[in-house]
Amino acid sequence: MTVAIVHERLTEIAGSENVVAEFARQWPDAPIHIPIVDPRVTAPFSARVRTGALSSAYRAARYRTYAPLLPLVPGWLRRRDFGSADAVLISHHAFAAAAVKAAGPRPTIVYVHSPARWAWDKKMRREEAPSLPGRLALDVLSRLAIAVELDAAPKITSIVANSTTVAQRIKDHWNREARVVHPPVDIDFYTPDAAQTRGDYFLLAGRLVAYKRPDIAIRAAVNAGVKLVVAGDGREAARCRKLAEGGDVTFLGRVSNEEFRDLYRRARAMVMPGEEDFGITPVEAMACGTPVVALGVGGALDSVVDGVTGTFVTGHTDAEIVTNFAEAFASFDNGLFDPGAIRQRAEHFSPEAFRAKMADVVAETLATHRHG
Repeated sequence: MTVAIVHERLTEIAGSENVVAEFARQWPDAPIHIPIVDPRVTAPFSARVRTGALSSAYRAARYRTYAPLLPLVPGWLRRRDFGSADAVLISHHAFAAAAVKAAGPRPTIVYVHSPARWAWDKKMRREEAPSLPGRLALDVLSRLAIAVELDAAPKITSIVANSTTVAQRIKDHWNREARVVHPPVDIDFYTPDAAQTRGDYFLLAGRLVAYKRPDIAIRAAVNAGVKLVVAGDGREAARCRKLAEGGDVTFLGRVSNEEFRDLYRRARAMVMPGEEDFGITPVEAMACGTPVVALGVGGALDSVVDGVTGTFVTGHTDAEIVTNFAEAFASFDNGLFDPGAIRQRAEHFSPEAFRAKMADVVAETLATHRHG
């Protein structure tokens, strides 16, 4: 069995690139087709990447922004030649599903990180692009992304979602069923350290962008009078610092993976105040034996076990959610959580488990296709 792999862009290393890295490990001979590549970003699969004119244009623009190239991505993907591959495995954010057309009669397996959330959600677009020109550009791009998804969706052989929430979005937007395979988390790197003592802070980790709602965690920590450490940077950094005035909030900016691991190990709890498609950082924290205080929506419902590996916060309005997070912080008791049980839950999301489940999906899809 031979497979061709498709990914939308290689301009940073984040959760979706880790998914593709595991695809590459499972299928070590598979070429990886990516339309937009920054060669300064190295991944374990970089030597197998096949790219072309869009990457050349990105280089000519000195890697300032890939945004103007995005409308050209679907056309590039629809013209790919997958050679003798028996199946095409696609990592989809917004445009990669366009490669279904190039697959021809081959079966396609699309791993969906989410249907283009910013395209389907007008509120998220407003938050992502507050200026009028930016909003208009994103509106145009969103219509393209939706058109690509709706054109490809009926033709996909097998659809895999990275969480139950994403599977529901696929059903709502694409009118297709999807099976859930949670993304891989590096549980061999993120581990407990019995020699370290628990600190006195809650940890907010990741990009400071609007949809992740860092403002909620910061306002709640200030209201509760607890210590919050913020590791990460992003467009909301200045606003977050202003919200933190008068509270015990420390901003570390971007930190290394080793520093993240140390912060996870010593935190009272990891905080997840926004709705994530899945959410890698809470599982990394759990792999270190650290509980999670999470908004009880989205991907957290798949990873966090309420009362065992953390606690859920609910609410209908921002004010109510902030109040409930503040109460959760003020009353939080680490003694109620067993680090061993937390770690054991995180082990469900190992790279080995991910690869095995995806190999099963691909094998079943090929078998069904051959006998269909």
